[in-house]
Amino acid sequence: MGYPQAREKPHAVCIPYPAQGHINPMLKLAKLLHHRGFHITFVNTEYNHQRLLRSRGLRSLDGLPHFRFASIPDGLPPSAGDSTQDIPSLCVSLNEHGPLSFKSLLVELREQSKDGVVPPVTCIVSDGVMTFTVDAAEELKIPEVVLWTPSACGLLGYTMYRRLVEDGFTPMK
Repeated sequence: MGYPQAREKPHAVCIPYPAQGHINPMLKLAKLLHHRGFHITFVNTEYNHQRLLRSRGLRSLDGLPHFRFASIPDGLPPSAGDSTQDIPSLCVSLNEHGPLSFKSLLVELREQSKDGVVPPVTCIVSDGVMTFTVDAAEELKIPEVVLWTPSACGLLGYTMYRRLVEDGFTPMK
């Protein structure tokens, strides 16, 4: 089912790293873009998508026009827990399985835009940790911006880490 302004509305695909401290800032940005007239496709991993549905109910993602959720596999085996997955395993698995899954989603969205279901994707907003999105964006010629989700203090820590090592402050003994 199409809608008349499908070709006129900008369409951002937002993809955070699948951990709460990354999802929340990306979701806030997606809401702001939506408020400014963007169609949003918010991409979670299947694991986090199911967690969201379990916590909010099966119909929780329905009903907001021009804001939809999509999911891609993270490549990890199903887990019974309801917490953040093992970070090192998740990083390795996403780097292995993420590129093809994300590109496939973008191709699917392109097909849906031809049918007037969604507007054509006009940009990708990815988490700074989801580096595989850059290749898909370049290959499909979609502009991409990267959102750095950690706090300013976290950014300062990342930028100063080398100096802390050089000056002997870390690793702590």
